[in-house]
Amino acid sequence: MSFSIYQLKPRFQQLLRPVLSALTRTGITPNQVTLFAMVLSIAYGVALAFMPTCAGWWLGLPAFLLARMALNAIDGMLATATGNKTPLGALLNEVCDQVSDAALYLPFALVVGVSAPLAVVVVVFSLLAEFAGVLAQAIGAPRRFDGPMGKSDRAFAFGLIALLIGFGTAPLWWNGLLAVLLLLSLLTVFNRLRQALRLSAPATR
Repeated sequence: MSFSIYQLKPRFQQLLRPVLSALTRTGITPNQVTLFAMVLSIAYGVALAFMPTCAGWWLGLPAFLLARMALNAIDGMLATATGNKTPLGALLNEVCDQVSDAALYLPFALVVGVSAPLAVVVVVFSLLAEFAGVLAQAIGAPRRFDGPMGKSDRAFAFGLIALLIGFGTAPLWWNGLLAVLLLLSLLTVFNRLRQALRLSAPATR
């Protein structure tokens, strides 16, 4: 597996233990956390789409992405801690993540100076990378999280671009980073499909 911020997930989860304990006592379910994170992401994405010239929204995006990452970690931790792992939860986890990504990242295409086609293609291949990760299960391999541009890495990259937009740097930087993001997303798709084939269950006759 190539390096990805995802590999830091266990340490990140340790920091969230106090929050997990509090949620466990309240009776909140993992699916509620998953849906809540998606609703918040859609709302933030709508704000970005309708106010793409507001620097404050872009400067706040990295913090929001970190909060969303925490919620995404907590729903799985909560499911494990309460024994509430369900097929519905697994489906919601994948679908809500992709909806949230699209809602938060497509508004970048509306920023003056950003190459809209490039931004949209980056989002498409980002979603394709996650699809490739899930597709591995269809051939008997584990769900793939290989990098170099997994979900957490993507959040970091878009958060960085958002800061550059918010601080009014030259659009050349924004589009340059998007181009790098696209190349790394393509590599991620390749890595995940390759590892899925390598670890797939042997064919039976």
